[in-house]
Amino acid sequence: MMNKRPAADSFDYVIVGAGAAGSVLANRLTEDPGTTVCLLEAGPPDRNPYIHIPAGFIKTLFDPSCTWQFKTEPTENTGGRRIATTQGRTLGGSSSINGMVYNRGQPADFDNWAQRGNRGWGYADVLPYFRRSERRIGFGETARGREGGIPVTDMDWIHPLSEAFIAGCVGLGIPRNPDYNSGDQAGVGYFQRAILRGRRISAARAFLKPALSRPNLDLRTNARASMLLFEGKRAVGVRYLHRRGGPAREVRARREVILSSGTVNTARLLQVSGIGPAALLARLGVPVVHEVRGVGENFRDHYASRMVMRARPGVPTLNEISRGLRLGAQIARWGLGRPSILATAPSHVHVFWKSFEGLDAPDLQCVFTPGSYREGRAYILDDYPGMTAGAWQHRPESTGWVRARSTDVFEDPEIQPNYLSDPMDRRVHLGGMRLVRRMLGTPELAPYVERETLPGPEVQSDDELLDFARRNGSTTYHLIGTARMGPASDPTAVVDDELRVHGMQGLRVVDASIMPNMPSANTYATTLMIAEKSADRIRGRAPAEAVAAA
Repeated sequence: MMNKRPAADSFDYVIVGAGAAGSVLANRLTEDPGTTVCLLEAGPPDRNPYIHIPAGFIKTLFDPSCTWQFKTEPTENTGGRRIATTQGRTLGGSSSINGMVYNRGQPADFDNWAQRGNRGWGYADVLPYFRRSERRIGFGETARGREGGIPVTDMDWIHPLSEAFIAGCVGLGIPRNPDYNSGDQAGVGYFQRAILRGRRISAARAFLKPALSRPNLDLRTNARASMLLFEGKRAVGVRYLHRRGGPAREVRARREVILSSGTVNTARLLQVSGIGPAALLARLGVPVVHEVRGVGENFRDHYASRMVMRARPGVPTLNEISRGLRLGAQIARWGLGRPSILATAPSHVHVFWKSFEGLDAPDLQCVFTPGSYREGRAYILDDYPGMTAGAWQHRPESTGWVRARSTDVFEDPEIQPNYLSDPMDRRVHLGGMRLVRRMLGTPELAPYVERETLPGPEVQSDDELLDFARRNGSTTYHLIGTARMGPASDPTAVVDDELRVHGMQGLRVVDASIMPNMPSANTYATTLMIAEKSADRIRGRAPAEAVAAA
């Protein structure tokens, strides 16, 4: 797919990746009619109809035509399993296949980034950019944006099991929180989602689509970046392929090459282009353009364990509603623009709470859904009425890596998160599992519960629970950190606080890979913020202008 473009294959900016960050950047940079941008996307246009139906994530998550079907390397902490950690490969990237949850995290997350030497990344600095990217529809105070591209709406399909679960949490002393994105995260309530009028609103729909009519934006889909081009230490372009074994094409950047390919692909592209740890580049047979030890390191992800309860007959759960005549009724409701299971996020209820008493702030995110999936069969609903709750640690200490296996960008890299390798992660994970059991065992929920089916009441000790977590836990698809932001004095930092690659010119990274550590949240909202903030830096706009524009 190509839209209008200049005659020469030379642009002011070349952006690699049309996911969440790339879509925002393409929009903001081309607001200046004198600035030309070429946007390369490895996947196809977002024409798959399941992308735009919220419940369609069950289909797209396993569709290689619009996803990167990445898998982690096995370890003892995953029971020797390779875990699928799928990422989006289409316009909008993972925002076109994710769970649509909008979650900023805690203010302290970003204050910590600033304390690590990243100037201008404290909560007060980034709040205007969160506000700029969102269009909050519903409850929200001054911390919320009202004019941005991403509509953030409240859950409108309410199930009795969800209400009972929330009531039970309140009975345990967990307060009901109407707006966890206000700056005060602790509590229980319904998730806010990027859904409007029954449809997913991806970053591509919110930001890229409005910009495509501009003559200064050139979008190229099915264009897989294979190498960055350099003149000395300056990035001057990108080489890309439309198919494996096909002819290579090149596009040049007069000002900058911007990598927005995501945590896995950004690291791999830097490595195969000669920027990364020298030992790895030597194994790949890639000449060193510039040694940056941290490229591909500091990789983190959220690791979740979920528990399942069989529900008593009487109140249909998602398991029954998604079949037969009931499903037909839901499709009809969706077609009429009424609340429907087709327009819900996979997770309905959030709980941000503490793994142990005495903590100052939540260190866990828990989720609840009035439905359940078969053990070992991801996103295939059980054939009995069920409900699911799970938990993961906000800020995992375990770190891993992403490393190219070869210079062939059609070969998946080695992905190793090292889940649960840090003792603190195991301690917090245990606290989360025990909290989930308490929340599923409240008097308020008891009338609806028949019995626990996963892991089962016989699993009680710490060792038994950890064994279950190792054999059954999974990713939440929140990949960060492989091009970590930090000062030049940190030998493992990849980019500075302007997101420019250390030691290079004309090369910037703008995506989740720059996060120094994990926010206490799903990563989508933070990625949008990073792109909004970076667009201002690239355009030379002062932070004060962001406040006025928010």
